Amino acid sequence: MRSVKTLPAATAGEQERLKLSFGLMVLVWMTGFIGHFTPLMEWPALFLYLFGSIGIVLYRGINYGDWTKMYLAGGNLKKSLFWGAVAGAVLFLMDLVNTVMYYKNGGIPMAEMEMLLVGKSLIYFFPLLILSEEFLWRGIMFSSMIDRGINGHLTVFLTAIFYTLNHFAVAPVGMFERSLMAMMAFPIGIVGGYIVLKHKNVWGSVLLHAITMIAMVLDIFVIPKLVTG
Repeated sequence: MRSVKTLPAATAGEQERLKLSFGLMVLVWMTGFIGHFTPLMEWPALFLYLFGSIGIVLYRGINYGDWTKMYLAGGNLKKSLFWGAVAGAVLFLMDLVNTVMYYKNGGIPMAEMEMLLVGKSLIYFFPLLILSEEFLWRGIMFSSMIDRGINGHLTVFLTAIFYTLNHFAVAPVGMFERSLMAMMAFPIGIVGGYIVLKHKNVWGSVLLHAITMIAMVLDIFVIPKLVTG
């Protein structure tokens, strides 16, 4: 008779990290959905996302010393950063090529994102955004799922999907521009997830994310002017 494989029993710390990360995700999505139908739009969800992600990681790290368990310390930092840089460079070039083709084929510039980044100075929050996203999706949530015994490939895929869908919940722009950002987000989630899965350290994914965010800035501010004249 074949034995049924079961997930290992979770410790209290693992259970709390899992509940905190998924609870924050659900709360952000609910806040974004409700806000979409109000004058506040998705702004409350965006700020909850930014400060909630960093907040729960700091809470577990400072109070319980979970830095290594959340992949913010330990693992193979050097290899994580190396592959983050390599993967970031590849995605950077792919993004620029795709963006040039997009505009050459009559693509519409991301005017709403440009207004947010410049008009509301959100471009200065990019470092905070990168940290909050990586700490949540590839840090506390990712590590909690792995510790719970969930398959690594499935964990990479699910956290990448959650990260991608989250752009529809927190971006205070039209659905078209949210879709473009979601398309950029999915490969970051997949590649960053495998870097973290292999090396048990989130900082390579942070570096990858930072490089691709630079590409996004070029997509919005530089490439349209070069292509369209």
